[in-house]
Amino acid sequence: MRGRGTPPGVKTLRTYRREWLFKDVVAGIVLSTLLVPQGMAYAELAGLPPITGLYTSVLCLLAYAVAGPSRVLVLGPDSSLGPMIAATVLPLIASDGDSGRAIALASMLALMVGTITLLAGVARLGFVADLISKPTMIGYMNGLALTILIGQLPKLFGFSTDADGLIGEVDAFVQGVADRRTVPAAVAVAGGCILVILLLQRLMPKIPAVLVMVVLAISTSVLLDLDEHGVKTVGTLPEGLPPFTVPHIAWADLGPLFVGALGIALVSLADTISNASAFAARTGQEVRGNDEMIAIGTANVAVGLFQGFPVSTSGSRTAVAERAGAKTQLTGVVGAGLILLMLVLLPGLFRDLPQPALAAVVITASLSLADLAGTRRLWRQRKAEFWLSISAFLGVALLGVLPGIGVAVGLSILNVFRRAWWPYSTVLGRVSALEGYHDVRSHPGAQLLPGLVIFRFDAQLFFANAKSFREEVLRYTHADPATRRVVIAAEPVTDVDTTAADILEELDAALQELGVVLVFAELKDPVRRKVEQYGLARTFDARRFYPTVEAAVEAYRAQSGADWVSPA
Repeated sequence: MRGRGTPPGVKTLRTYRREWLFKDVVAGIVLSTLLVPQGMAYAELAGLPPITGLYTSVLCLLAYAVAGPSRVLVLGPDSSLGPMIAATVLPLIASDGDSGRAIALASMLALMVGTITLLAGVARLGFVADLISKPTMIGYMNGLALTILIGQLPKLFGFSTDADGLIGEVDAFVQGVADRRTVPAAVAVAGGCILVILLLQRLMPKIPAVLVMVVLAISTSVLLDLDEHGVKTVGTLPEGLPPFTVPHIAWADLGPLFVGALGIALVSLADTISNASAFAARTGQEVRGNDEMIAIGTANVAVGLFQGFPVSTSGSRTAVAERAGAKTQLTGVVGAGLILLMLVLLPGLFRDLPQPALAAVVITASLSLADLAGTRRLWRQRKAEFWLSISAFLGVALLGVLPGIGVAVGLSILNVFRRAWWPYSTVLGRVSALEGYHDVRSHPGAQLLPGLVIFRFDAQLFFANAKSFREEVLRYTHADPATRRVVIAAEPVTDVDTTAADILEELDAALQELGVVLVFAELKDPVRRKVEQYGLARTFDARRFYPTVEAAVEAYRAQSGADWVSPA
């Protein structure tokens, strides 16, 4: 009981080893070189000033260092959340372009996401992260990658648009190019930056590609006076520490923000649990989903009070920290400290960084979101899940990022109901050289007993599928007028509700009129007790239940004298 309630960061500090210090400091220095350009780039992706990305990075790293259960996970602005934040905030500021109001809305959004996540963690609702299945998440991320890519194209070409939605953005971009608004120098810079990042990531993955690109971009900007050629630069960042600010917004904005917060919280949780599981498996740690939710919630609340925006874990930044030798969350503390030092002592360090370079960071990040190999695998392995993935992709691409997450969740839930509603069912037979009884679809040559149907239904019986169960049994019975007994191989049936119980009684009556006896084999004791509790003991007495399919078959053979025959 002694350690209960102690923040994970404090526990780590108590057990900290001196030999870890050098590795954590080095990893923190390496990590900071990635945090700064990505923080600024993802802030712009969210429709916010670049400085807010740095404020966000600092506060979430410090908060997670105290509250986070993982020793290696790195939090921060995320490319998958950026479009969701923009889709929530930008419509509320309309066309006035008030950056102060945008920051207040984004900060309130972070507070809402943090509160939702904290409450979910306290209530132990970690399972909500499973509401998006892998196929629908692949489709959602593919759609998100395309949306980000199209949205960044105008910045790559040196101009901006006010379009909304994927089709509108494509049209506005094409129109901008047709109107000769392209800045050739911006295209050259952006293309070069993307090439540098992709080549280094492919050929020399241990080298911090983004840092190399930033250094080259700033050097090129200074040497060639790119601002004189129409290329916009980041400019001098505000000097000083991130200010403590309670965001003030209109009451009318709370509803739209809450809707966006729900979607962002869901994606953030799914991302966090998957990343935590992946890195925990590599380091031998245990994943504590609810504790991760509380930590993510704490981090979002912290950034919301210091002009930040919602955050999530980052697989790429965590991988960088891990490769650099990170042992604990001190790595994140060092990274946050270096960002603060830059803001206090060197606010002009990134003054000459070209804006197209930030667009290059976002675009290369968006490419990592897409999973075309996963989509191809779905096509080869399971067509139904491939089309689920495509539907989620189209939901994001055509309806927008926030409706897209709703489509993804809805499709995942519908897929669960579809499987329960229309589960797999089959007849079983005997296969030579194999023990037990097997699916006749997989083994067309399986032997059958004349007058006996062994039927397996691979789901619980409840109101939505009970009629389907009844119709399937009757169909197999009618297919052979000589049928005299139906054995339900009930091992997969994990539950029977009251509606299904009534339909079982109706089925039994219908079969009796045909002279067919309905029996059960391998029905679990808890399910059988429910059947008896529903009052079906008067219909299905103890003689209708067999401990195994083998026992039910042998009882039928002893009574009928039937023997196994091969299909005609």
